[in-house]
Amino acid sequence: MTMDRPYTVFDIAQRGMSAQMVRMNAAASNLANAGTVAASEQEAYRPLRPVFAQDLDKATGLSTVNVREVVRENTAPTQRYDPGHPLADANGNVWISPVDENAEMVEMLEGSRQYQNIVEALTTTKQLMLDTLRLK
Repeated sequence: MTMDRPYTVFDIAQRGMSAQMVRMNAAASNLANAGTVAASEQEAYRPLRPVFAQDLDKATGLSTVNVREVVRENTAPTQRYDPGHPLADANGNVWISPVDENAEMVEMLEGSRQYQNIVEALTTTKQLMLDTLRLK
């Protein structure tokens, strides 16, 4: 998706912030579903992963990011024998979501840090613009 006008620092920041929000929301969804149990392998929760794509502005050489899609990982859930569980199948098995809570916390922390970095860059840009206006 190319814009009709050249990118500004605000366009780039907005897209970066949006991408990090999608990243953090996916991690939050994964954490919320960690350890969930299903009656079959097909019904088990699979972690979400955003797929990012570069968007290059050929006029300026600047690039930014787009979220192309959010997909489910193809990670197999863990099978556990638990015949007393209400969701157990005929063989007494339940299927547990394959969410690595530590990896999701790292993903959430990294997304949060990247988001904060963009906010700081915008704050600096705003201050530089104000300082420039004061010089005139």
